[in-house]
Amino acid sequence: MNQRVCEVAPYGSWPSPVTAASLTADTVALSEPRMDGADVFWLEGRPSDGGRVVVVRRTSDGRTHDVVGAPFNVRSRVHEYGGGAYDVADGVLVFSNFDDRRVYRVDLNASGAGGDPRPITPSGDLRFGDLRIGSSGGWILAVCEDHGGGAAEPTNQLVRLDITGDNADGGVVLVDGHDFVYSGVLSRDGARLAWLQWDHPNMPWDGTELCVADIDGDGRLSSSQVVAGGRAESVCQPTWAPDGRLVFISDRTGWWNLYACDVSAGEDADEPAEPVALWTAEHEFADPSWVFGMSSYGISVSGVLLGSWLVDGYARLGTLDLESGDRVDLESDATAVFAVRVDGTCALLLLGHGDRPMTLERLDLFDPASSEVLREAAPRRLEPAFVSIPDAVTWLTPDGEEVHGFYSAPQNPGFVGVAGELPPLIVMSHGGPTGMSKPMFDPGVQYWTTRGIGLLTVNYGGSSGYGRAYRERLRGLWGVVDVDDCVSGALAMVANGWADPRRLAIRGGSAGGYTTLAALTFRDVFTAGASLFGIGDLEMLARDTHKFESRYLDGLVGPYPEAQDVYRERSPIHHVDEISCPVILLQGREDRVVPPSQAESMAAAVRAKGLPVALLVFEGEGHGFRMAATQIRAIEAEAYFYSRVFGFELADDVEPVEIENLAPPPAQTANVALRSTK
Repeated sequence: MNQRVCEVAPYGSWPSPVTAASLTADTVALSEPRMDGADVFWLEGRPSDGGRVVVVRRTSDGRTHDVVGAPFNVRSRVHEYGGGAYDVADGVLVFSNFDDRRVYRVDLNASGAGGDPRPITPSGDLRFGDLRIGSSGGWILAVCEDHGGGAAEPTNQLVRLDITGDNADGGVVLVDGHDFVYSGVLSRDGARLAWLQWDHPNMPWDGTELCVADIDGDGRLSSSQVVAGGRAESVCQPTWAPDGRLVFISDRTGWWNLYACDVSAGEDADEPAEPVALWTAEHEFADPSWVFGMSSYGISVSGVLLGSWLVDGYARLGTLDLESGDRVDLESDATAVFAVRVDGTCALLLLGHGDRPMTLERLDLFDPASSEVLREAAPRRLEPAFVSIPDAVTWLTPDGEEVHGFYSAPQNPGFVGVAGELPPLIVMSHGGPTGMSKPMFDPGVQYWTTRGIGLLTVNYGGSSGYGRAYRERLRGLWGVVDVDDCVSGALAMVANGWADPRRLAIRGGSAGGYTTLAALTFRDVFTAGASLFGIGDLEMLARDTHKFESRYLDGLVGPYPEAQDVYRERSPIHHVDEISCPVILLQGREDRVVPPSQAESMAAAVRAKGLPVALLVFEGEGHGFRMAATQIRAIEAEAYFYSRVFGFELADDVEPVEIENLAPPPAQTANVALRSTK
């Protein structure tokens, strides 16, 4: 029997089977699963095709086809982040096209492919998302965002589109008068409509209202009422149960839990019926509603609810019989759940795993053990011995606050580090900042760990997944709490003997890039950093951003311009002279959220201080890298940068990066206690 013999080599220099090219080759981003009879549909984002998103159909005989060919790109631009970009029912598929923002109809055929897409909304300034074909099949519920008309900001309305017409007027308006509206969902008999709405300065995870109205014979709404939610209660994911009750998720107890409301009981009353708890625990049953169409549970025709929730950051699955109240926990090796769709007695699940790529799976609710994998996000290229499985860790900040994260240790069966040497550590701050790093297999993480570099993803205060109180730790303190939690996390890894204090890097993109730049500017623990299209100027973000996030910073920093001094105080762009370690900046030339000038100013300041700095600006890229060539070059450039500033030789033959003022960073020491929760 052959056994690997471990070679001794410096951390960071280990040869790895995970190449930069393999991170995008045959890799897709899976989202929005749907069912139409025996056929299954989903979206695939393909870096190899310039990031284009396509609808894929799997017919009952197991064959798969792209429903819509190039140049169509199935993405919505409502709220900029989109979601709900398509729906399908009774052999008809509708989708939002990214380039012209129009909604198209496709009539499907039995062979698996689709006919030619036909536009059913006008060209112009209207955007459509959160598409849901009505139960009658004759019309579509959609959120319409109007960027025309000279208004100070786009208007959002819930509209009804004729699935057979041209909807020249943009559809029939059902709900308006609020800054935001979404999640329009018809009752199973088509007689009632539920939806969510909220207003500035709230974000949907701060406070929303759940509303219900009757639908008259002309398709108009009447007798509308608010049944749950408010300025300080976040409600999401309304769904109608077979018995006519309205099921939804609310964080009224401080945790996103499941509730039901018998809305018919409140029709003739002054006050709507009080919601009843279905499943309550100090666990989260939802993620923040960054995009339309999120679904963490679904209900079968027999009234069985299949749901997912988080325990210490790990996903769990279970069923709840809505009639009897019986609950059953399901066995699953999934560590993250991104979608739950139930149709009839079948469910579709998008699952993350600790040891392999994301999967789209189908299961029978009457036989949950018989799940079938329909699609994997990437081939399983990595042998199990190479996989570094994320381990949940918690640590305490100097003021006693508990912080959560996941640590992935260096892992390569062919190599060990040099005696007495500790590995470099990359601390990753997720985007959001109301987001969450989940404990799932990520080829981008394995790229580092197989080379001998540890990685800590930090769910700093403000992150979702740990209750409302934890989310609100960041209120008014963005650029302080997130930075300090990343710093204390790095020091905790050092104290535990898992990282070299002289080789601590921090990286992040967008909002995570802001945390990265703030940590490098206002703290002196990290010895290198990588900012991917990171926000350097909070004022610019507050003044010039899209409607959805235009008041986001009110809660994170303070109202603008009243709190202008705070914005300037926490903006790295105004304190670049305080950066004291090497930095690499990766930026898109077409970025409208973070203009290239910010990265260029940061690079110039670091250069002027005589510190090592590298700047790469990618043509044709905006806020986030979508093209495979860019993604490959970006991660190889970052790896090369770390190898030079941390003093190890890469095993890969990568294109060098110009690093100005190359010099070793100062040594760091630390001693902070850590405890593992797994």
